[in-house]
Amino acid sequence: MDNITYKLTKEDVNWQEVSDVLRRSGLSNHSQEEQEIIFKNSYAVVFVYDEDKIVGVGRALSDGICQAAVYNIALDEEYQGYGIGRRLITSLLEQLKGQNIILYTHPRTVALYEKMGFRRNKTAMCIFDVGKEKQEWMEQEGFLLPEKYRFTEEISKF
Repeated sequence: MDNITYKLTKEDVNWQEVSDVLRRSGLSNHSQEEQEIIFKNSYAVVFVYDEDKIVGVGRALSDGICQAAVYNIALDEEYQGYGIGRRLITSLLEQLKGQNIILYTHPRTVALYEKMGFRRNKTAMCIFDVGKEKQEWMEQEGFLLPEKYRFTEEISKF
């Protein structure tokens, strides 16, 4: 892991490698052309390289002043457990200093983000335009609470 570098710019990026990392991580099936648009339209980016090959990515949307959202944090499995992912995230967060940051993550990585200072938000809402089958999968995996779910203390209030 001696040849790991982090790039915070969008120039000279192999977009096929970006697409491949996200596909291997199960986060996105967008083409290299779509990933180029997605990342170039993002406020902040991080690309992790092992020599000249992209092995990790992350991006954030932001208004540049007070609100930001982190997306597409992915690191190839063989690079996990060495602190590379933590540095990827830290590099992204440094670009968002002073802003409120929201994050979507896999239920398996909640504890990692909690260690980095993120807290769960009880009132976050989302709309995913992915079709009924994909939404059911997201619910089964723990990404979404069941439709019309209410926490115990909310039941008596509504």
